Amino acid sequence: MRFLGLSLLAVAAQAAASSLTLKSPKLVVADNIGTQLRAEPFSVGKKIEKPVKLEGRDILKLTFQVVDEAGKGVQPHQTFIRFFDETTGEEGIQPVKVQPSGKAKFEVNLQKPPLYLPPTGDAPLQVSLIIGSPDYDPISTQLFDLQLPRSQPPPVHPDEVTFHPRPELFHTFRPEQKLPPKFVSLVFAGIALAPWAVLMGLWSQVAPAPSRLLSPTILPFVLSLGALEVLLFWYWVKLKLGQVLLYGAILAIPTLLTGKQALSNISGQRTGSK
Repeated sequence: MRFLGLSLLAVAAQAAASSLTLKSPKLVVADNIGTQLRAEPFSVGKKIEKPVKLEGRDILKLTFQVVDEAGKGVQPHQTFIRFFDETTGEEGIQPVKVQPSGKAKFEVNLQKPPLYLPPTGDAPLQVSLIIGSPDYDPISTQLFDLQLPRSQPPPVHPDEVTFHPRPELFHTFRPEQKLPPKFVSLVFAGIALAPWAVLMGLWSQVAPAPSRLLSPTILPFVLSLGALEVLLFWYWVKLKLGQVLLYGAILAIPTLLTGKQALSNISGQRTGSK
């Protein structure tokens, strides 16, 4: 029991010594030539009532030292200054560099407004200090309200309009195509097939006998013509125009040679029969 009591006292003592505080915290507002316009201390847990105002090229400086309860300087794991606009919900957080001795310095120069500042309007920004370290209790305290000049409106990007909602598109589909009467369709189908009927009639008058078509001099020409027909069908199914022209040029050579040979053979046979 005595050992347990001593352990609890040791833990309680360690917990009591695990808090951090600020030593010599000071706020200074100066103009661009270094003249102090305002200087006053600040503390943890007590917000400065009067807002801090910066204009033109003013400079805001915060200096402090992070110490433990024994007064020894501590370098926290993380230290941040947070700027928050309660009206818009915008915030900016900037890390603060703390030396091993615990001393830190933070500065806001309006000559070159830092990028971490949120857009400002009429409402002041709430400035808070956040300190975190694994061996100590964290600190999160609001220091003061900061009034800055109103931000300039951001430039309009030329493509910004493309990122806004556009008017809804309504498609109007044309009515289905009306088919003509069957009689009219049959008439025009007959007109389209009439040249083939005339061609077959003329072919029956001049066509050679089937035995002659299978002769070695005529058969290659007929096969060449068949290959051209197959090429045209293949073009309708799959090929492109450039491929058809290439393959057609290749097939044209044997077609011309076999056609000339077949025509000479037919002409010779007719001359011999006379």
